Amino acid sequence: MKNQPEMPVNDTLKSISGVKLGEFNSSGFNRGASKLKEVVWYIIKVLFFLTALPFPNSLKVALLKLFGAKVGKGLVIKPRVNIHFPWKLEIGEHVWIGEEAFILNFEKIVIGNNVCISQRAFLCGGNHDYRDPAMPYRNGPITLQNGAWIGACCFIGPGVNIGIDTVITATSVVTTNAGPNGIYRGNPAIYIKPRWS
Repeated sequence: MKNQPEMPVNDTLKSISGVKLGEFNSSGFNRGASKLKEVVWYIIKVLFFLTALPFPNSLKVALLKLFGAKVGKGLVIKPRVNIHFPWKLEIGEHVWIGEEAFILNFEKIVIGNNVCISQRAFLCGGNHDYRDPAMPYRNGPITLQNGAWIGACCFIGPGVNIGIDTVITATSVVTTNAGPNGIYRGNPAIYIKPRWS
């Protein structure tokens, strides 16, 4: 890193930080459900979603709907998928969600029709404002439009919109919108070429 001052290792713990995590306040954050509903969902999630056991898609869809998710027909949801708040989730038709995908939807996440979310993809709708010493939430919704494919181990940040038929290749990091019919790759992800010519 250029232009970054070096600090001797023995002085690291003696330095004063401007961060004040003890002042963090989540009172303005709308969780969208009661504490009881959250606790019950967490138990259901551990038993039926985070397990390696391959429970039927129909059971998982029924449970998601029971907790307020909007889910279209044909959802394929593999084992060990972590969905934070189903009541802030909208899933279209014929969607595939791969093993160990993580949907951290502090704000609404909308997944269109015919979307593929590959293994260990992380849709991260939660964040903190590093410019404020108390690091308050700086969350944002995420939209994956029809036909999008999120590759394995990708990170999609808060406030991001992935366009129609766009592919985000494996291990990419997306923190700004990705336009339609594109292939994006890298950290940060950049446009490479059209998906359909």
